[in-house]
Amino acid sequence: MADDEPTRAARLLDAQAKAERLFAEIEKLGLVAPGEGERAVSDRVRDLANEMFGTTRHWHKRIVRSGPNTLKPYKENPPDRVIGADDIVFADFGPIFEEYEADFGRTFVLGDDPVKHRLRDDLPRIFAAGRSFFDADPDITGARLYAEVDRLARDAGWELGGWHAGHLVGEFPHEWIDGADVESYVTPANDTPMRRTDKAGRRCHWILEIHLIDREREFGGFHEELLTL
Repeated sequence: MADDEPTRAARLLDAQAKAERLFAEIEKLGLVAPGEGERAVSDRVRDLANEMFGTTRHWHKRIVRSGPNTLKPYKENPPDRVIGADDIVFADFGPIFEEYEADFGRTFVLGDDPVKHRLRDDLPRIFAAGRSFFDADPDITGARLYAEVDRLARDAGWELGGWHAGHLVGEFPHEWIDGADVESYVTPANDTPMRRTDKAGRRCHWILEIHLIDREREFGGFHEELLTL
């Protein structure tokens, strides 16, 4: 029997809280460090999640990207790269906790480059502004939210790095709720209201993801978490 909506919401929030604890531990342990390969860091994060929460599956590929690799959208698979002393690095993980998905992304800056620090600091600020815009419009569509996030990014001097700025999230495997339909994403082609029920009659919950890039300086950053809870 499917969980009722208050239970679904609580479990999605619990999954995100676990992901937040995982990322806090990543920072505390200094797992993102110069001289480490991206894949090795990703594997250490996987092992840490298993230590903290028991064996943890992931509903999408685990991503750790540094330097020019941070420009690449999710679907690309750039070659493994060794993290440098003055790099910007982001991690994007989708662990599954008790059959509920988390999707969490954060950015780490190594060194003192002021532009990289500004980008890292702009990520949560633009996320919060995007969430406020969503909260203020009960009929908001994916296209409208994407346009606002794009405007916020450009006003801050960055550009968005991908074709969408978020997606549905829920019980694993969410990708089969609505397939790869454009209505499942925060993207310019999605003119459907985000506040709706899915094909199974459940309330749609969304992840907002902010991928900012500086194409000229060849780096970017990433921030994502739940939008709707």
